[in-house]
Amino acid sequence: MYEQIFKVLKPGGKFGVYEWVMTDKYDDNNQDHRSIRLGIERGDGIANMTTRQHAVDALKAAGFELQYEEDLATRPDRIPWYAPLAGEFRHVNNIWELLSAMRLTYVGRVAMSALLRTLEAIRIAPSGTAETANELALAADSLVAGAKRGIFTPMYLMIAQKP
Repeated sequence: MYEQIFKVLKPGGKFGVYEWVMTDKYDDNNQDHRSIRLGIERGDGIANMTTRQHAVDALKAAGFELQYEEDLATRPDRIPWYAPLAGEFRHVNNIWELLSAMRLTYVGRVAMSALLRTLEAIRIAPSGTAETANELALAADSLVAGAKRGIFTPMYLMIAQKP
């Protein structure tokens, strides 16, 4: 992908990209880490989640000069980026966030799955809707677990320049 950007960018041109990457804390030999990575890949349709270093190396291999890099997820924000996916009530500020958080709890997911299966059975929802929702729930759980362990970030910012 970076090679294609390099081809169309003028010399001296800059571009920035946010990458979903496994951080330097990720250990491929740790079964828990691998399970989280595979959950993210499966639930979010990612063929192969790479590491931070792999993303940096690919950018440089395309010919770019890396000018700035930062994992923005490590900034000390009051509410973490994954809060809307966590199904926790401590960051809820209004009724809509409460409803969203309730939907992401275990009870909320069971209720949603039952509702979707019922809608499938009476042919209001297409077949596979509940299964898709379950895959997305796996993805959300994996994203939150990866973030809490510090092994995944969706906010790895790189700014590069074409020489």
